[in-house]
Amino acid sequence: MEKRAGKVVLIAGATGFIGTRLSAACVHAGDTVVCASRDTRSPGPNCTHRIALDYESMPSREELIEILTGVDVVVNSVGILRERRGQTFEKVHASGPVALFEACVAAGVKRIVQISALGAEEGAAARYHVSKARADAALKALPIDWVIVQPSLIYGAGGSSAQLFEFLASLPVIPLPGDGEQHVQPVHVQDVTTALLTLIHGTAASRQVVPMVGPAPASLRGFLVSLRAGLGLPPTRTVRMPSPLMRAAAAVGDHVPGMMLDRETLGMLTRGSTGDPAPLSALLGRPAQPISRFVAPERRAERGVAASLRWLAPLLRFSVAAMWFIAAIVSIGPYPVEKSLALLVQVGIPPGQAVHALAGAALLDFVFGVATLWPRRSRALWNAQLFVVLAYTAIITVRLPHLWLDPFGPIAKNLPILVMLLALRELEDRR
Repeated sequence: MEKRAGKVVLIAGATGFIGTRLSAACVHAGDTVVCASRDTRSPGPNCTHRIALDYESMPSREELIEILTGVDVVVNSVGILRERRGQTFEKVHASGPVALFEACVAAGVKRIVQISALGAEEGAAARYHVSKARADAALKALPIDWVIVQPSLIYGAGGSSAQLFEFLASLPVIPLPGDGEQHVQPVHVQDVTTALLTLIHGTAASRQVVPMVGPAPASLRGFLVSLRAGLGLPPTRTVRMPSPLMRAAAAVGDHVPGMMLDRETLGMLTRGSTGDPAPLSALLGRPAQPISRFVAPERRAERGVAASLRWLAPLLRFSVAAMWFIAAIVSIGPYPVEKSLALLVQVGIPPGQAVHALAGAALLDFVFGVATLWPRRSRALWNAQLFVVLAYTAIITVRLPHLWLDPFGPIAKNLPILVMLLALRELEDRR
């Protein structure tokens, strides 16, 4: 491969949260960057070369050695916060990286930088930490120059940790597991990237484990309150959540795609995450950024709105689904069926077909409710719901115009419902 003046750096997980930032920094530093990731469809501006590498389906040892020949430094930035779609902690954090590390030795790679996690140790409660620890232990036993970095909670736009904590901080009332005094020491992704670039180009910290944490520990309560202020949101109360309730909510999150909280993340949250800030400060040549500087002032409004939408959008979706379910149930049960049939006749349905029309409408309402809660939704779903609500409104306006004058506003309520459906359609497009 064509080599630039700098080093040849292979970044595993180059399309991830840390990998995208690190590949850009390496290219800017003049390195030849080989981006290794599952997705190779787009070459991207921050990659000199791009190759396919999937820890779930690893190439043979010979193929790996061929890929790694001529590479100076390998950075493993692959990681998942929860298992999903066939991705397991065992393969993504342990067996896949270990196979890569062993091939690095055979290919003559000069240094491996392993991005692990603070708390990665044998016997840890979280499978996330245990799987990371397995790869760390295997790397330490290899005859190669290695550095294992163990970040605390990494904060930055688009990061899983940032999304979780912004979600919690933006809620109308901030829930805290237990007393909220768990100690955390979040670090900004910009500082992590800068330190990794130093490790790639320097010789410091050879064959050492380097914690990457912020300048000082903070309680979880203090972190979330400070983060809320950084997002430009007004102050609010914190509330202690009983441990059984938090565990129950996390158990539900295990089965809800996209849910910010599950049992793994709750366990890591409860455990806390702190370390010595001195090694990172030495790599940076300055203290790491404090929490108060995590969100740039010019980004506060944007980040605050985005954080609020993480709980507002699902709440909006659940309320729409509840509307359809209630309409389906009421149509065929609690509300007198004869009155429903009479209304259908008034809007022009022949008496002999009114029963079938009522059953069909109830079935459609139920289907809409289920589809609204379904994990995978398309724009067509919201368009169909918009069409039905508009059709109901138009028919009633023509046939039963007096309902517009009802003080309870049964038809006027369709106006905000239409706006809710439009909002969900647009938000789904931007997920």
